[in-house]
Amino acid sequence: MLEIGWFSVKLFLKGKLLRDPIFFIKQTTIGVAVGFLLLVLLAQAPIPFYFPIILSSLVTGMIMPYLLKDFKMK
Repeated sequence: MLEIGWFSVKLFLKGKLLRDPIFFIKQTTIGVAVGFLLLVLLAQAPIPFYFPIILSSLVTGMIMPYLLKDFKMK
């Protein structure tokens, strides 16, 4: 398992893993921004802090497959 991960990291660093790295970075940034914005907005509410963390993580995890559905690897 670690060998597969190390091979993927080497390909990524050489620039041979992703077909369109700009698309991947853009979509990932959108997902992270949505999750961060949701976390910050919910953290302002008078509720325990673990609720905003759970909800923002859940929402981010749900939208990432949608954002990366057209993601292609070499």
